[in-house]
Amino acid sequence: MSDANSNAVQYWKANLRLILGCLIVWALVSYGFAILLRPVLAGIPIGGTDLGFWFAQQGSILTFIALIFFYAWRMNRLDKQFGLEEEE
Repeated sequence: MSDANSNAVQYWKANLRLILGCLIVWALVSYGFAILLRPVLAGIPIGGTDLGFWFAQQGSILTFIALIFFYAWRMNRLDKQFGLEEEE
């Protein structure tokens, strides 16, 4: 029983690390690049506008979509690693 509990604790810790990593990327892109670093990024042109504005309007959305796919892919790998994959 303690082996199953240990496995569950390790799985949960790995899951929390993944969630924390995704939240850090989300905060960095949406708050850091789009708001705090906007004046610094204002001089870098991309797509007809400056990089700070691009992050606020397009980059954040694209990053969020990439994070969703990354999280799903990584959780599938994590489930397989701990023997919790879905059966088809």
